[in-house]
Amino acid sequence: MALVGGFVVPHPPLIIPQIGKGQERKIQATIDAYHAAGRMIADLMPDTVVIVTPHSVAYSDYIHISPGGTARGDFGMFGSPQVQISAAYDQEFTAWLERLSEHRGIPAGTDGERDSRLDHGSMIPLYFINKYCQDFKVVRVSISGLPLVTHFRFGGLIAEAAEETGKRVVVVASGDLSHKLIEDGPYGFAEEGPVFDQKVTEAMRAGNLKQLLDLSETFCSAAAECGLRSVVVLAGALEGRTIKPELLSYEGPFGVGYAVAAFSIQCAGQRRDGSSAESGGEDEYVKLARMSLEYYVRNRRLLSRPDWIKDELLTMRAGVFVSLHIGDELRGCIGTIAPTAPCVADEIIRNAVSAGMEDPRFPPVKQEELPYLSYKVDVLGEPEPVQSKEQLDPKRYGVIVSSGYRRGLLLPDLDGVDTVEEQLRIACLKAGISPSEPYQISRFEVVRHT
Repeated sequence: MALVGGFVVPHPPLIIPQIGKGQERKIQATIDAYHAAGRMIADLMPDTVVIVTPHSVAYSDYIHISPGGTARGDFGMFGSPQVQISAAYDQEFTAWLERLSEHRGIPAGTDGERDSRLDHGSMIPLYFINKYCQDFKVVRVSISGLPLVTHFRFGGLIAEAAEETGKRVVVVASGDLSHKLIEDGPYGFAEEGPVFDQKVTEAMRAGNLKQLLDLSETFCSAAAECGLRSVVVLAGALEGRTIKPELLSYEGPFGVGYAVAAFSIQCAGQRRDGSSAESGGEDEYVKLARMSLEYYVRNRRLLSRPDWIKDELLTMRAGVFVSLHIGDELRGCIGTIAPTAPCVADEIIRNAVSAGMEDPRFPPVKQEELPYLSYKVDVLGEPEPVQSKEQLDPKRYGVIVSSGYRRGLLLPDLDGVDTVEEQLRIACLKAGISPSEPYQISRFEVVRHT
């Protein structure tokens, strides 16, 4: 099986009645949403629940995964030692996740266990989940001081481990939001607090958790949050999947933001790296380009043709350009003017790898960049000679300029290239042709896949 669901939950100790002693009724919406999340998790019938917590063993440069077979804890530090929670750990999944982390170069594993007791960031989610579901094992993961992108990549490994072990896995991101929402709260007020909570809950509501990677560390620190990295791990696990987001509740009467959100996976097991045959709505040309580069970066060999490829990709021959971007910035572009491979599929596989690894203008793509890349695949039509500039249109046609053995190509409809003169100037520059010397011009159309 694979990842089957993801949840964001808070962990205020007073939500436990023996601790709250009536105060918990002030966050009744959170309690109701927590029960709803517990029922949803039970309906998913997980084999393994991965809980990401800010309050387990934490290091500045290492993501800690709890070792051992079992663990237990109580709420003694909150005045209720009689409330106890225990968990059976999924040692197989933990070992698999540790091996993947080592292979991918992510500093994560079971070393350095200082306190084996369950923390309240783990126990409070288990308190509610256990009311509806008991037949599952737990993997407890702590956040670290490593960058957000490292936590995002680690989340992707959780999903990968789920696929490779065949387990039904739910990821629970435990964490409160800003602790500085009101002046008379225990932590006071900072103007960044409500803004942080708004940004995070909007991302939850939209199902776009990846945008949280853009939040600055300075801003997050000023908001005094504790759950961002937990949510970013979940974002990495959900990356590339079709999800249905639902913000079940948000409130902060005590000056701390509490959000409960659920992310139902519409196509379980689907990932952009091609580990399933589902495309997830991604254009098949783009999907193949993405799979090709990601596979090469991780395995250092070319991808074999996947069995889901359509006939047109196998029967058609054409020149193909693959372009990579991070945001609005070009990250690589390599292509072939005429077909050099037996089919368009092979052309895409080779050129996607070349765009990421061999474009002389850029260093080779690193694994940590993969989640941020967007792809364009341009399939070139047959070039045709033109006799005058009036036959050109930089939005519709690409151009090929040639003089002897020198040739330069420029794709159509590029940002900042709005005139025929600019298009030809750049094409000649690429070919090493002086504007003063004669050259031939051909035009071509493309089918652009994005």
